[in-house]
Amino acid sequence: MQIETLNSLFITHKVQTLFGRYIHTKNIKPLLRQLPKKFKVDVIGKSVLDENIYSVTIGNGPKKILMWSQMHGNESTTTKALFDLFNVLKENTSFSNKVLSQCTLKIIPILNPDGAVAYTRLNSNGIDLNRDAKDLTQPESQALRTVFDNFMPEFCFNLHGQRTIFSAGKTNNPATVSFLAPAQDIDCTITPNRKIAMEVIAKMHEMLQQEIPHQIGIYDDAFNDNCVGDTFQSHNVPTILFEAGHFVNDYNRELTRSFIFKSYITSLLYLSENEVRGSGFKPYLNILKNEKCLYDIIIRNAKVNINGIARIKDIAFQYQEVLENNSIHFIPKIEEISSNLIEFYGHKEINGKGLLIESIDKNKISVGYENDFVKLNNERLSLKLTKT
Repeated sequence: MQIETLNSLFITHKVQTLFGRYIHTKNIKPLLRQLPKKFKVDVIGKSVLDENIYSVTIGNGPKKILMWSQMHGNESTTTKALFDLFNVLKENTSFSNKVLSQCTLKIIPILNPDGAVAYTRLNSNGIDLNRDAKDLTQPESQALRTVFDNFMPEFCFNLHGQRTIFSAGKTNNPATVSFLAPAQDIDCTITPNRKIAMEVIAKMHEMLQQEIPHQIGIYDDAFNDNCVGDTFQSHNVPTILFEAGHFVNDYNRELTRSFIFKSYITSLLYLSENEVRGSGFKPYLNILKNEKCLYDIIIRNAKVNINGIARIKDIAFQYQEVLENNSIHFIPKIEEISSNLIEFYGHKEINGKGLLIESIDKNKISVGYENDFVKLNNERLSLKLTKT
């Protein structure tokens, strides 16, 4: 599908009521109720706090694809893009007819509803569900595994979000979208089903390169059998990890949402039109690896008082995402003060020009300091982001 067509599809099918980072079950319930009859909505389990975990099933094709989002409650971009995809699949078009005649999709929009409402990675028992694939101690993990066992998918899409620290290679380019064909053994062997996942990723990468060249990464493939993707891959089901990352100034992740949406369309169309055997996996091996080369803000060459001595340093800030009054606030926090940040980049960089930097309050400038403002040469400097 041409990139112009993909862009048009996103603009015309974006769900306007889903916006920003704070998305939980209350936001999606009305949208689930509004889905037409060809979408089958089920409750597949309950969370620790007894919230429903929903699945949506559509299509009657032989290729069964299982997708799940918000395993980590604060990773909502892929969920927004799922509902944009639903809007496309509602329609009687050549794309939707092709996908739904060739595929059966079972989609879990929010696997961790308690974590979503609390805006945390973990569930209400403080457990990372993506480290519970082996022991299955949590009801959310058990619900996903039951669906996997009963549905018996041929493909899995594991949908996540990643922090602003990730770059595509050792560059100043953010890893706006990252993928992974997870390992299924400790040696990270390129197995036949990994090749299938790699081939599909290569097609999405080819599409995204037209819009965000050098901003697509491959996530670390170190094997961990407590991770769901690694576990499902080890059961010989080709599994693809999607990571929705950062685009400059897109802290609401609305631009990234569009790239994830277009990746869904591209991958589903490719799987619908082809018997994917993995022969096209090699371009995957050339995709840039994710590195951790970015901070949200770096103030370069500022004078900092350290133990009463003024020194020229670079000061790196990372935004802390804080839920307050049903919205997310981004609070700048100093992560590093160093003379050796030359291999790191800021999404925003400020030249301190050798001038003195001080706190806006009576606390000293040091690692861990949080404030929306600092003083540079005794002038107030805002580090704030607009609330989402």
